[in-house]
Amino acid sequence: MEQKEQREKIYLSSPTMHGEEQKFVAEAFDTNWVAPLGPNVNNFEKEMAEYTGCGYAAALSAGTAAIHLALRLIGIQPGDIVFSSDLTFSATCNPICYEKGTPVFIDSEEDTWNMDPQALKKAFEKYPQVKAVICAHLYGTPAKIDEIRALCDAYRVPLIEDAAESLSSTFRGQMTGTFGDYGIFSFNGNKIITTSGGGMLVSSDEKAIEKARFLSTQARDKARHYQHSQLGFNYRMSNVVAGIGRGQLIHLEEHKRKKKEIYRQYKEAFADIPALAMNPMNPDGDANNWLSCMTIEPESGVTPDMVMDALEAENIESRPIWKPMHLQPFYENCDFIAMEENGSVGERIFKKGFCLPSDIKNTPADMELIIGIIRSFFV
Repeated sequence: MEQKEQREKIYLSSPTMHGEEQKFVAEAFDTNWVAPLGPNVNNFEKEMAEYTGCGYAAALSAGTAAIHLALRLIGIQPGDIVFSSDLTFSATCNPICYEKGTPVFIDSEEDTWNMDPQALKKAFEKYPQVKAVICAHLYGTPAKIDEIRALCDAYRVPLIEDAAESLSSTFRGQMTGTFGDYGIFSFNGNKIITTSGGGMLVSSDEKAIEKARFLSTQARDKARHYQHSQLGFNYRMSNVVAGIGRGQLIHLEEHKRKKKEIYRQYKEAFADIPALAMNPMNPDGDANNWLSCMTIEPESGVTPDMVMDALEAENIESRPIWKPMHLQPFYENCDFIAMEENGSVGERIFKKGFCLPSDIKNTPADMELIIGIIRSFFV
């Protein structure tokens, strides 16, 4: 029996290279700056600071490392409470546990799927001793960051913005990642721009960023011999991957336009099917639409797993919505703050949602195929 030839894979969100990346990487090799320091690192930090308007930036090995250093700079101690977005990837909150802090998870609101300011206010009232707040901008959609920032200011608690997914997204014209005391970005392989792996910590506080660079290079004191007065980490970005980032940054706005076009195509294609809804946008923001997501109403009889299985059968990658942190076995004993008495907005989104293929290399034929497979469940 003749075997069916497998279709070329359509990815969820894969890297897109352009050529400039190789030029900067070649410079690193040609000048022998193949180390966790060098001109590409310095210039990538400068270019990111200029692009985002953040002030100062430290290029690191991962976005997770950036969150960890932000918590170190704030001074989180064992037992300290830190509020975190609940509907997010675990990298948002894992660094709290690195410092033996106590995560308390804050539910989402329906309008943007991000941290609910009302639930955050409730959490502040319950835990006035909280030491920090980590708010993620989910799938590139800006949170109600003005309300969240105002609450943090009122309680005099530092805010860390997890903008790992939202580089280039804005809220009322200001870049996400620049509202908090600290902001973090990720350049993982599936992000809107990539360094293959890597991240960045940003802040308007120059001395804090200088301290982050110090901590990220094993906290080596200024002495001729190797001397360490503080605990340090091997978190610095290499000059090679920073070169990739510099070449990618040139194309960031182009990537954003293509991501937004993918979201628009999906939204228009499913507008006539009441059971389907795209992930909501913040009307006060401009999202980068890193991943386009969809929810399916249970009454339709169609589940996200059914659709994802159908896509997978055609070699098309999709994935579930992040499983909320309060449902994770590792975090099951942590407190969870929600506005609903017997429900969770984040859990509801998780159960009925999934992430659509959002690769900017998708062709018109790819999009037609994806849309056709999904529509076939409802027509």
